[in-house]
Amino acid sequence: MQNRRFIGILFSVLVVVFSSCSDFTRLQKKGTDDEKYKAAVNYYKKGDWYRSGILFEELIPVLKGSTESEMAQFYYAYTQYHQKLYSVSAQLFKRFYETFARSDYAQEAMYMYAYSLYKDTPNYNLDQSNTVVAMSALQDFINAYPESPFRQECTGMILDLRKKLERKAYERAKLYYKTSGFNIASYKSSVVAINNFQKEFPDSEYNEELAYLKVDAQYSLAKNSLETKQKERYQEAVEAYQALIDKYPNSKFLRTAEKMYETSLKEIDRIAAQEKEKEKLKTPDPNRPAKVTSAN
Repeated sequence: MQNRRFIGILFSVLVVVFSSCSDFTRLQKKGTDDEKYKAAVNYYKKGDWYRSGILFEELIPVLKGSTESEMAQFYYAYTQYHQKLYSVSAQLFKRFYETFARSDYAQEAMYMYAYSLYKDTPNYNLDQSNTVVAMSALQDFINAYPESPFRQECTGMILDLRKKLERKAYERAKLYYKTSGFNIASYKSSVVAINNFQKEFPDSEYNEELAYLKVDAQYSLAKNSLETKQKERYQEAVEAYQALIDKYPNSKFLRTAEKMYETSLKEIDRIAAQEKEKEKLKTPDPNRPAKVTSAN
């Protein structure tokens, strides 16, 4: 009995689905532009973004120059947005506000262009080119409409995207540090990446850890360098340690960093003593008798 009831319900659903598909196909093939436009709007209001989008896409070229053209393009952009086709919706919203600059919907379209780009940004561990573009679009909107009700949301999104760039830069700096043991170039890249991060994100929560990693990278770089470059690089390790304790006097990394600092000072003194000894050997002893040469 229950199986029959289920089959009956399933059959009814299939009839409705096939009938609906048949009506939509018939509308596409034989419907007038006016019928298609009304149906597209009706599908839009029902949240049937796929069918609404198909009809609006077909209508836009033939509606060009008509009173319905503006709304058809605006609705079409939203159908793509609601289907999470954010890169497509971004371009459609951009085209709308550029084409209909005086439209009552131009401000909303510009916002939705930026918001679509925001939604399309990748995770922090992927390429962040789209994130930079989205931040620029959001800032452009704020500049164009400083009194907009969307202003605060845009500011929040910019901060959110900046956090993503911050995390990407942090992970990149750490990656160089993790691979530093393989070659001198990696040590150098690690130091450069950390310096760049500290300049770009001076208030980041990651800066304490990176300040310590910079000490470690500078120290390791000095230790693995040619003797002619060690003194200068140990001095840079000392400076990195001093920068760490100046900014983070109670850092949890101080004990480990202090060992590298003390070793660096000892190495600087050792190298300075060697240099002094070499200078002595180069300087003639004034008390030493002059060399006498016999005449032939």
